[in-house]
Order: sequence, then C-alpha cells, then structure tokens
Amino acid sequence: MRKVAVIGLGHVGTAVAHQIVCTGAADELTLVDVNKDIARAEAIDFQDSLNNMPAYTKIFVNDYEKVGEADVVISAVGNVALTISSGDRFAELEFQSKAIRDVSKHLVDCGFNGKLVVISNPVDAISNLYQQCTGLPRNHVIGTGTLLDSARMHRAVGKVLDLDPRSVSGYNLGEHGASQFTAWSTVRVFDKPIKEFVKENNMDLDKIDEESRVGGFTVGSVKKYTNWGVSAAAVRLMNTILTDAHTTMPVSNYREEYGCYLSYPAMVGADGKLKQEQLDLTDDEKEKLQKSADSIITNTKKVIS
Repeated sequence: MRKVAVIGLGHVGTAVAHQIVCTGAADELTLVDVNKDIARAEAIDFQDSLNNMPAYTKIFVNDYEKVGEADVVISAVGNVALTISSGDRFAELEFQSKAIRDVSKHLVDCGFNGKLVVISNPVDAISNLYQQCTGLPRNHVIGTGTLLDSARMHRAVGKVLDLDPRSVSGYNLGEHGASQFTAWSTVRVFDKPIKEFVKENNMDLDKIDEESRVGGFTVGSVKKYTNWGVSAAAVRLMNTILTDAHTTMPVSNYREEYGCYLSYPAMVGADGKLKQEQLDLTDDEKEKLQKSADSIITNTKKVIS
C-alpha cells in the first residue's frame, strides 16, 4: 500500500495533493496544515471528487500517526509572498527555520522513517535543516531542487526548436535560486550537443539560461505564486521513490565535496538517493557550481548558525 503525506496546504501543497488524487498515485493520503480548518475543507473537497476519479484514495486529516506510517512525506510548508515580493527565495528562510523545526519535531515524535521530499524554499537550505532536525539519513531527504528549473530550460529550448520539451535532455545545476546555471555541456537534442543547433536556429543560450532562472518570478509576478510546475516535479520525485524506478534526475541532494545540499543529478529509488552521479563538466561550469554552493552556505549562515 502506497502511503503519502503532504504537509502544508497552500497553493503548492494543494496542487501536489490534487495531482496525487487525480492520478491515483497513493492509496492513502494524509493532509496536514497548521490551519486545521483548511486541511479539513481540502480533504472534503477531494473526497467529493473521488466518485469521478479513475482511482480511489483514502484521505486522512492532521493525523501524525498516519504521517508516521507514510512511505513519503512531502513538505510544502512556506510563505511564498516573502519570495515573490523580494525576488529571493532566501527571504523565506527565517520564517521557514522555525516552521521546519516544528514539523521536524512532529516527524520525530510520530516515528516517521520514510523518505522526505522537500519543496519548501529555499529548498537546498531547508533540505539540510530537515536532515539535521529529523536525523534522517541524508539519502532519505531530497529536495525538488532544479528538477523544475531543468524543465523550464527544456521548455525554452523546445520552443525555439519546435520540440516536445521531453525530447530535450540536460540539466540546470546548483541552487534552486539566483546562483543556478544551465550546464550547456549536458544539454542534448536528437542525441547531439545543443551547440550544434545554436547558429542554424539563432538560439540565444544566455537568454534561455536567464529564462530558466527567473521562470518562477515570471509566473509569480502575475499569479503571486507558482504551483503546477513545482507540484509536477514533486509528484514525479515521489513516484520515482514509490516505484523504485532508479531514475537519474537533478534533485537537491547532499554533496560531500561541496558541504551542502544542491542540485546535481542523482539516481533515485525506493531508498532515496541510490547513487551520486558524476558529470564531465567544463572548467567554467565547475567554477559556477562551486560559486553556487558557496552562495547557498553563505546565505544560510546569515540566518542559521
């Protein structure tokens, strides 16, 4: 039986729960929010939808005993208004540091020993904080990281080449934030390096890189939040764990050589991060990745000693 819990039922957490219910991705779904009335209302709304869904999902509300039984917990705790208004995901860190400590205490108290998927921003710093506060193994705490930013890059490349973005491969690396970058040496189309397509298609790689980096703020400046792209990334990561898929994806995972969580391809399956991949990056990309790691550590230390 596939058991999942979503903690935090704002725009993103609700979108995650919606996709889980619509696709029948879990047999049991526990919804948790500090606003218990919101959690109950969302649960009733989802239960009212089940008669017209292709699969049945048993839904529980604010029940940490059920959270303790979960295979996967998805953290969508956050205050997105702080990020959108400042243009910086680290603006949420002070707010998040208390909230994550509270949630972590509940997770420890209920005996949760599954895999923790982190959406909460700044996701790299929060993934590290969750791991420290819960004591879960590092390979069992994984952030969505640049799984979303890489998808944004794939979309932008696909648009220029008139391609389904799933036909584009390659990664954005580093922080899910300002210091991330597109590792163009990893990007391929039709199994050819992206640079073979630049001149013929008048591609501006710097523009695509920037579009990937600021994509969340492009959407958020109008909607005041983002939800569908990141929820799809989170549910994909959840499904990868539940099905033991052994899929390589650019998620936020702890890298010893950088001393922090950051996004770098890792093989993911039922036991979380199964294998640390090693890319053949250019010297320039290696330098950008180190700078991104330094930025994550520096900005985290401003709030969390």
